[in-house]
Amino acid sequence: MKAGLHPDYHPVVFQDNNTGKQFLTRSTATSDRTVEWEDGNTYPLLVVDVTSDSHPFWTGAQRLLDTAGRVEKFERRYGKRQRAGANSTGEGEN
Repeated sequence: MKAGLHPDYHPVVFQDNNTGKQFLTRSTATSDRTVEWEDGNTYPLLVVDVTSDSHPFWTGAQRLLDTAGRVEKFERRYGKRQRAGANSTGEGEN
């Protein structure tokens, strides 16, 4: 790497906002918040929304979507779509 081109990597603690799990890694990110780690040193703390500890892909906990319920809710709110070729006056229907 060229000198002075890339930001400095330093130890940082990331905390999962959902589970509270923390892990120490290296990053270019900085923070005003700090936390004392298990080794007795103090590191910058970055709180993030999703990590491998809470993401459904890594945990295996997938959310089931009620697509039929969503469709029904949409139809109640906005009405059913008309079929192609049919008009709203009912003309042309036998």
